[in-house]
Parts: sequence; structure tokens; C-alpha cells
Amino acid sequence: MCGRFAAAIAPGRLVRFFDAIDWEQEQEDRWRPNYNVAPTQMVLVVRERGGQRTLDALRWGLVPPWADDLSIGTRMINARSETVTEKRSYSRPFATRRCLVPIDGFYEWQAPERSGPKQPHYVFRGDGEPLAVPGLWESWSGPGHDSVETFTLLTCAANRTVASIHHRMPVVLSRDRWATWLDPDEHDTDLLSSFLEPAADDLLVHHPVSRDVNSVANNRPDLREPVQLDPPLALF
Repeated sequence: MCGRFAAAIAPGRLVRFFDAIDWEQEQEDRWRPNYNVAPTQMVLVVRERGGQRTLDALRWGLVPPWADDLSIGTRMINARSETVTEKRSYSRPFATRRCLVPIDGFYEWQAPERSGPKQPHYVFRGDGEPLAVPGLWESWSGPGHDSVETFTLLTCAANRTVASIHHRMPVVLSRDRWATWLDPDEHDTDLLSSFLEPAADDLLVHHPVSRDVNSVANNRPDLREPVQLDPPLALF
């Protein structure tokens, strides 16, 4: 599961990192970092068009072409890798409409051992590089609406590092698999499905963060900073 993440990497860096086409200056000027991305918000994703990689802003929460309205997208922010080829909503984009979603890191909430609120953690690469999360995208249009492009993130079972706080995690795609994943002419579903596995245990690290991240109204760089947790009370 991934319900919140940080996307604060400047477009210029993403262009270089993914070898994509340069953004126009007007687009660059409108972009703002987002340290607490929530469903339905716009996010930069990497796609391949005409043999070139592009950086485009899409709405988080996949909306299939057959949907009556956009509201279904809030229930389709993640797609389970284990069943992605079987689900009507995901099998078509899995065949031809794949993307990469660059994120700084993602937030996950750890349930308490006893009672009390869940503790958010920030999960990110230990080397500071962006995470390239594989996604699927679709285009939807309805009465009174212009065409809207949306996406979902692919998730898998948690690796040992993330399993200490949650049983699911986003897939993280290694650089050697980007070209194949983005290629719209690649239709080998067995090959593509083999990419959707947990990241190596030593790739990611995490630490507890402020519960301020619980509110989407909060959007600050320090949301990602570690906090000191109170020690558990001793029982006598």
C-alpha cells in the first residue's frame, strides 16, 4: 500500500536522471515541490512517446475509460502486482500504457503494539537517489470534462526492511529495466511481471516522522525529517 509520498525533485534533475525531453520554461516555472502527495493530486511521471521519454503531469488515481466519473480514481491509487494482468481496469494499460513515477520516498504507517495512533515512517533510498516506481496510466473523458490522464502505482509484498512497519510496498524498478518497462511495443507480460518484485533489503531505509504528515494540508520539507519517539512506559 502507498497512500502518500514525496515528489519534490526538480523537473530539470528528473529530465537528466531519466534522459527525458527538456521541459519548457513555462512548465518549469509552474512546478512546485510536493512533500505530502495525496490521491487526486497531479504528479510528474515518465512515459515513452515516439521513442523519446517525456515528463508529464498526471492525476494520481487511475480512472478507466469506462468509468462514469473521476471519483473511482480514489480507490485505484495502487495496483497489486500479483493480480495486475487479471483485473479489467489494469490489464489494458499493463499491455501498452506503462510509466515510471519518480518519488523522493513514501510514507507508511506502523500500527502500535498495543493501543494508540499509528506512527508514520518515511521510506527512501539510502543513497539519496529518486525511486523509480512502475505505474500504469489511462486517459478518461466524460460529459462536460476535457480528457484527463491518470495513473496508479504498482505494489508488491514488502521486503525485510519495510516489513517491519507494513506488509506492502511500492515496487522500485532498477535502471536496467526502465527501457523495457517504458517501451509501449513490449507485450511480453511474463517478462514485465517478473520485474514486479520487492526491492533488495539494503536499498531502502526508513525512520519515524511527525504525525503532521497525517494531514494533507501540511506540505513542508521537514515532514520527511526523523523524530525521536517517546520510550514505551515501563510496566510494574
